[in-house]
Amino acid sequence: MIEANENIAMNRQVTALIIFIVICFIAAGLGSLATTPKIPNWYANLAKPAWTPPGWVFGPVWTLLYLMMAFAAWLIWRQLGLAGAKVPLAIFAIQLALNSLWSFIFFGLQKPGYAAMEITVLWLAIIATMITFWRFSSLAGAMLIPYLLWVSFAAVLNFSIWRMNLS
Repeated sequence: MIEANENIAMNRQVTALIIFIVICFIAAGLGSLATTPKIPNWYANLAKPAWTPPGWVFGPVWTLLYLMMAFAAWLIWRQLGLAGAKVPLAIFAIQLALNSLWSFIFFGLQKPGYAAMEITVLWLAIIATMITFWRFSSLAGAMLIPYLLWVSFAAVLNFSIWRMNLS
């Protein structure tokens, strides 16, 4: 009986982790719907700073970051349960939505200036998520540090591209 309960608990843990990964990659997929069609023409023709990473860097970096976000959210769920994690996971969901929204503003609408404002809000939402997560799991909070650093870099890049392409 104990072994059966342990198997059920383990299956529940694995299923929850998969759900968090799927949710994060749905957000990534939504953002890529706006991004991918604009890269070969619109984005390729923008003036960009010399320190802009090559295009192939973004996919692997974002893949790792989305996996880390999913794992951090899963740690919070695991620590608090769904009922106890409502507020931290709601804040997480807000920052995840803002993450996808940035792609629609920057690439889809081709509005780097508005995207620079939106990424500032995203940055603040990531900080709020980190602080909230850290209260319950230092590991979950720490797992969002690379994400915050990358979005900080992306914000500077976004602002630079906007300034370089003002007409």
